[in-house]
Amino acid sequence: MSPKYKGMSEDSAPWQPIEGGPLRHGVRAYPAWKLEDAKARFSEVVRMAQNSGPQRVTRRGEDAVVILSAEDFATLLAGARPRASLVDFLRTAGLSEIPVERELDRGRDVTL
Repeated sequence: MSPKYKGMSEDSAPWQPIEGGPLRHGVRAYPAWKLEDAKARFSEVVRMAQNSGPQRVTRRGEDAVVILSAEDFATLLAGARPRASLVDFLRTAGLSEIPVERELDRGRDVTL
């Protein structure tokens, strides 16, 4: 990923990519933008998100948000499974097939 700014080298770009890819480093593998740079160059951040993948925005050196394309967001949502209620889960878990027997237990004898 090289910056598309006229007269800017990769070293002077407002973001710095991390080698190794997202699977190796998680969120930190994506380019990071300082908040003030992201605000000033928001159109560029959006374009980079669409063409090069998610873009991190940091505030005071800490990760704040990740900007990603609508396509990446839809892919992310497609992988999410709808949550079933606990009642539905227990009904379909096949727990009625598990033999559960309990012995009559009257506690232990305690001498005071």
